[in-house]
Amino acid sequence: MSPDIYFYIPTSFWPDQLPASSADNWSGFGLGIYAWTVQTYLKLHEAGVVCRLTDQLPDQGIVLFHANATRGCDMTPGPKRLLICMKAESPLCPQAQLHVVQNPCEASSVLGCYFMPHWPQPGLKPRLSERQDRFKTIAFLGHQNSLAAELMTPDWENQLKRRGLNWQPVINTNGWNDQQSIDTRWNDYQQIDAIVAVREFHRRRPRYRSKPATKLYNAWLAGVPAILGRERAYRAAGTTGIDYLEANSMAELLSCLDQLHQDKKLRQSLVKRGYRQGLKYTPEVITQRWRQFLDHVAIPAYSAWCEYALWQQTAQQWQGQVLNYCDRARQRLGI
Repeated sequence: MSPDIYFYIPTSFWPDQLPASSADNWSGFGLGIYAWTVQTYLKLHEAGVVCRLTDQLPDQGIVLFHANATRGCDMTPGPKRLLICMKAESPLCPQAQLHVVQNPCEASSVLGCYFMPHWPQPGLKPRLSERQDRFKTIAFLGHQNSLAAELMTPDWENQLKRRGLNWQPVINTNGWNDQQSIDTRWNDYQQIDAIVAVREFHRRRPRYRSKPATKLYNAWLAGVPAILGRERAYRAAGTTGIDYLEANSMAELLSCLDQLHQDKKLRQSLVKRGYRQGLKYTPEVITQRWRQFLDHVAIPAYSAWCEYALWQQTAQQWQGQVLNYCDRARQRLGI
């Protein structure tokens, strides 16, 4: 028999109210712990996968949890309990036997790390076709810590105004567990003509090893051209100049905006090619990837874990501690 599959959130972090479906524009999906745990559970449950969302740590079975869940409970593997951490931007979890990572550069079957694209924004509202070739509204939809300081100044807005463009960001400043203050308009691309999302300028090499490419997936699926920073996840998912534009300085960003403003065919090409790429990251495709992961990775790993002798399980737990230490060191060094 297949093992039971659980998505676990500690009681201390259990939401006051759960969404009715995975497509709801629920404020909780703005938090990583719920976007990964609640949304994944709902998507799989709606697709007919037998699984449970729980606030009680089961004694046996496959238990999937977000890295922040360890802040609210004592998480340890058991003789018949396989822990799978959805690590997001955290270091490798020392207690977990497997990890789900949101950036393909972190994937390593040797280390038990498996790439899974982050879900696109629930309830996504694509750009209205009535806007046609209009190019007026430039937006950022995200958290304040994902936007370069230069793009939060009057000078940036003045640069846009001189080009006849409007800056309409939807910026959240909530903490990792603060659902109440989240602005839920991240799903609305109806009146947006381009997205700008740059965390910082003047990077010699792409970085952000743990960040997902969600802003690119969303722009593709919403039919909006995107100007993004120099990041590994974006380059792994798309091709700069083909399905999105990359800017590594303010001058490059303004040049990209001028190109888009003046070249209707470029905008149309980016949107067309981006939509084709975006079909790889629809909720339906990601749900199927999750099913394959559970069937071909998680369940066999659970069977192997249960057959291990005690000393083998203990050795793997020690290995987890070492990997956690190394990953924390890597993050401190910015590698």
